[in-house]
Amino acid sequence: MSPGGSRSGATPRWEVDLNAFRVSWLFFKLGVLNELQYRVNFFVALLQSALALAVGLAVLALVYSQTDELNGWTQSELLCLLGVQILMGGLIKTSIQPNMTRLIEDVREGKLDFALTKPEDAQVLVSVREVRIWQVIDVASGLIVLGVGLSRITTEVGLADTAAFGVALLLGVVLIYCFWLVIATVAFWVVNMWHAVELFDGVFQTGRWPIGIYPGWLRYSVTFLVPIAFAVTVPAEALTSRLDWETLALAIGFAVVFFTFTRWFWRFGLSRYSGASA
Repeated sequence: MSPGGSRSGATPRWEVDLNAFRVSWLFFKLGVLNELQYRVNFFVALLQSALALAVGLAVLALVYSQTDELNGWTQSELLCLLGVQILMGGLIKTSIQPNMTRLIEDVREGKLDFALTKPEDAQVLVSVREVRIWQVIDVASGLIVLGVGLSRITTEVGLADTAAFGVALLLGVVLIYCFWLVIATVAFWVVNMWHAVELFDGVFQTGRWPIGIYPGWLRYSVTFLVPIAFAVTVPAEALTSRLDWETLALAIGFAVVFFTFTRWFWRFGLSRYSGASA
């Protein structure tokens, strides 16, 4: 078995991708069925989402009761930013964060062997095993907030802006996934990584505000160390006609480099894993 847990041999790339899609879809269906057994979680998630949204809107209203613009962003434009942040948070909590926390737990307890002995790529398996379907409530509420914000801004959102938003949002998901996988991979050396969840949740709240309002050191930190700016601010800039193509190109280049590094780091960490038999 290779360090990545994939099969040896000259398997066509398209077949590998198709198998990965089939595995992902299978785990998604199993995750949905498992979540449907605990329907009370829907109401818990609904309450949490409503409280978080109410707090976000209240803070936004408080800020704009004192000013008309924040670093050039109007209240309606910042409402779009808040919608993107909630939407991205929902995507993270639906799949990325649950899978990465399970990976950390499996490494700590020596259970990762179950994924490594499967014929599919281990990185794919550890990335799709968990689905928290009720967290799509945040995705829905984020889309609603985003829609309300867009209906209030005066600038017209063109086809190019919409396409840039889609690309930027996808890049944001990839970058957050890479960040989380790097953090989870560190568990091969540092067993106790549970504080990473609380730390990320705290840092992710910086995405409720445009990246330009922060001092330089923090701005660079939440752009390149924890890619919140690429995941939230850049998509919001696309919808508010603020995004320039140089920034989008930078996001694409950074995503390619970060994904390549993440893939290498995962294999490197996996080669240090001794498993339950150690």
